Amino acid sequence: MQSLFVAWNDSFDASKGLYYVEPLRDATEYSIASIDASGGQDGFRDGEAFRPSINSYQFSNAKAIANIAALNNLTNITDEYNKYAANIKQSLQSQLWNSTYQHFIDRFQVQNDFVKYFDFIRGRELVGYVPWAHDLPDDNKDYAQAWRHILDTNELRAPYGLRTVEPSYEYYMRQYRYEGTRPECQWNGPIWPFHTTLALTGLGNFLDHYNTSGIINTSDFVSLLRNYTQLHYNHGILNLQENYDPATGNPIVGLDRSPHYFHSGYVDIILNHLVGIRARADDTLEINPLVDESIAYFRVEKVPYHGQQISVQWDSTGNKYGAVGLVVEVNDLVVATQPNLERLVIPVARIPPPEILRPISKSTQPQTNTPYPRGNVSIPDQNMEQIHDVIDGRVQFFTEYINGWTTPVGNGVAELWYQVDFGNATEISRAEIAWFGDSGTFDVPTSYKIQVSKGWNWTDVSNATYAPSVSSGITHVSWGTETTQQVRLVFVPKNATRSRLVEFTLF
Repeated sequence: MQSLFVAWNDSFDASKGLYYVEPLRDATEYSIASIDASGGQDGFRDGEAFRPSINSYQFSNAKAIANIAALNNLTNITDEYNKYAANIKQSLQSQLWNSTYQHFIDRFQVQNDFVKYFDFIRGRELVGYVPWAHDLPDDNKDYAQAWRHILDTNELRAPYGLRTVEPSYEYYMRQYRYEGTRPECQWNGPIWPFHTTLALTGLGNFLDHYNTSGIINTSDFVSLLRNYTQLHYNHGILNLQENYDPATGNPIVGLDRSPHYFHSGYVDIILNHLVGIRARADDTLEINPLVDESIAYFRVEKVPYHGQQISVQWDSTGNKYGAVGLVVEVNDLVVATQPNLERLVIPVARIPPPEILRPISKSTQPQTNTPYPRGNVSIPDQNMEQIHDVIDGRVQFFTEYINGWTTPVGNGVAELWYQVDFGNATEISRAEIAWFGDSGTFDVPTSYKIQVSKGWNWTDVSNATYAPSVSSGITHVSWGTETTQQVRLVFVPKNATRSRLVEFTLF
C-alpha cells in the first residue's frame, strides 16, 4: 500500500500540494479538462488536471495506511500518513472548491494555447461529489451547497439518472469517438454507473453524518437510487451497460464488451446506505437506514460483520414479516427493535471470522496455449474455444455472451460427454457443474454421471452422491477418491432442448 501511494509522486505538484491526472488515466476520457485542452477538437488523451477524484483516493489511501499502521503500533508510519491525509484534505478544500459553481471542480495542470495552468475548468462535473464518498470535506454550510446541483434538472439531474457534465457545457453530449458507426465511451454528459456509484456513496455519507440543512433528504436519495437501479435492466433483462443517454435512459455504447459492465459498488450502496449498516472498527453495530415512506419493507440476512452474521428488517405495517418497525438480529437472535427508522447503535462483540475455504481446482486452465488440463467432447468439429470455456474458471449465465460448450438439440436418449485430460495421474473426489438454463431453449440434462479412465476402459466413479441438476447455478457431486489422468461428465440432453455446459470444475 505504501508503494502504491508513493508511486503517484510522479503526478504530484508540491507547489500546490495536489495530485494531477490525465482524465483517460482517471477512466473519464472526454471530460471538460481533456476536451477544452484540445480546443474542443478531441479529448481522448491529455488534459491533465488537479481533480477531486485522484486527491480523494490518495486521501483515503493515506488514512487506510495510517489506520493499519496504528493496529500494528507503527507510530511513525501512522503519524506520517495521517499528515499526508491532512495535507491533501487542506489542499483539496482550499484549492479545488469553486465558490462560483459551489462545487469541487478540476483545475488544469496542463498549459497550452487553449488552457492555462491552474485555471478552473468551466463547469460542474459529477466527479465533484467524490470527496464525500471518502468523508473528506468538512461539515460546513458552504460545501453542503454542492448537493443542490444534483437535484436541479437543468444541471446534474437528468430524467434517467445523473449527468457527468451539465447541459450548459459547450460540448455537452457531442460525440467525438466511434467504433465504426457506433459511439464510444465519453464523459461529457452521459450517465455512467461508475460515477453514479461514487456520487450516491457520497450522498449516503452526507445524509448519515453531515448537517444537511434541508438541502437534500432521504427521499431524494431513494429517488436517485431508483433511477440507478432501473438502469440495471435493459428491456426488462438484468444487464448493466457502460453508459447511458441521460435524456432517454438507453445505452449509448452497446459494443461487444458493454453488456454486464458491472461498475461495482451498487451492493455497497444498498447495504451501507439504504439498509444503513454503517461499518465500524469497534465493538459496535450501527444501523441507520436511508429509507422513506415509499419503501414499505425490506430484509437483508446473514451479512458478515465482525465475525458474526447480522440481519436487518424493516416493515412499516407488520403485514410482510409480522413485526412492525426496525428489527436487528445477530446470529438469528433479535438484539434490537424500534418502531421507526431512527439510528440504532448496538454492542456487538468482535470474534474471529470463520475460515474462508478456498479449495484449489485441479481442472481450471485460464489460458488456451498450455497443453494441460485440456478439454474434449464426444461430438466432432466443435468450437475449440467454447470447449475450453468449460475449464477456464469463468462461471456466468448471461444470454448476451456464449460461455461454455453448447450441445446440439437432444432427443432425450443419446449420451454425450465432456472430458478433461489432466496430463498425468490426478487425485479427484468431487466436482462442481454449472449448466446454463433459460425459458426453454436450454435446460439441464435428464441425467448425468461421472466416469474415470482406467486403462482402456471408462468406469463410473464409486460411492457417488449426485445432486439434482441446477439450472443456471452450481450442481455438486462427490465420490470416493479416484486417481486418474482423464475424467468424463456423461449426460443426456432433454428431448428438443440443448444443454450448455458452462463450467466443469474438479477437486
